[in-house]
Amino acid sequence: MDTTQPAPPPALAVDARPVDPRPADPGPVEARPVEARPAGAVRRALRELTLVAVLFLAYKAGRLAVAGRSADAQVNGERIWWFERLLHLPDEAAVQAPLLLHELPVRLANCYYAYVHFPATALCLVWLYLRHPAHYRWTRRALAALTASALALHVLVPLAPPRMTALTGLVDTGRRYGPAVYGPPEADTLSNQYAAMPSLHVGWAVAVAVALVAVSAGRWRWLWLAHPVLTLLVVVGTGNHYWLDGVVAVTLLGLILAALPRPGAPRRPSAGPAPAARLRPHVVPAPRRPGGATRRRSPRTPSAADARLRPPRRG
Repeated sequence: MDTTQPAPPPALAVDARPVDPRPADPGPVEARPVEARPAGAVRRALRELTLVAVLFLAYKAGRLAVAGRSADAQVNGERIWWFERLLHLPDEAAVQAPLLLHELPVRLANCYYAYVHFPATALCLVWLYLRHPAHYRWTRRALAALTASALALHVLVPLAPPRMTALTGLVDTGRRYGPAVYGPPEADTLSNQYAAMPSLHVGWAVAVAVALVAVSAGRWRWLWLAHPVLTLLVVVGTGNHYWLDGVVAVTLLGLILAALPRPGAPRRPSAGPAPAARLRPHVVPAPRRPGGATRRRSPRTPSAADARLRPPRRG
């Protein structure tokens, strides 16, 4: 009689370890080339800077390409002025009048118009790129779409600003008090002064404020909205834009932000137990004898004792 014990059947056990849906880590940080990390970061930064610079240069070139339509721009400026009066919007002169009472506020307004617009946008993009990459990409796409839309409107609707439209009675504060951003229109080869609709000063300021509010916390984050409000008052008070220029810019930006997918919230690791759906069965193999496969027990012939224990058949 073979006394070899049968091998236990394979046991089915459940591995309670959660299945990580993310791909496996390529290896410890120490095993990766140290030189590749800073080099890759520098390449990405240069690529982003180049992209933003190309976008800005394309916008400037596009504005210059549609320059020279002064007659149409003057007519459109008068139409915008009368349309604002039909809408009962405040007179732009009501904003400029307090600035003209003293030289200091009008100079401060001119400096804000000349020196805050582009540097503030650039600093915001750099900070978002370093601290909030997802919101940086979101803001960059919004600014690119807004700038492209504005360029299309500049081509379709050339518009003289209020300071260049005699009907408004507004003063060109930049030329009178300084600092002046623009030269005489007939001799200005660096910018298109008939591209007032929409106001990218206002549009970019709103985009910057929205991005900073989105990445900030607490009640004080809403103070970022003071930047677009102050920008709107400055561009109107200095005679560079109508109210409707800002309204159109904000409307375009709102449509663009509604179409763009918002940056996703950061993932947080789960502190609770793994759900049952993420558990996978784990088969524990039977132990094997050294040197080969598991030995199986051969069939045993029934003995006389087994026959006595077997119950009699009923017939």
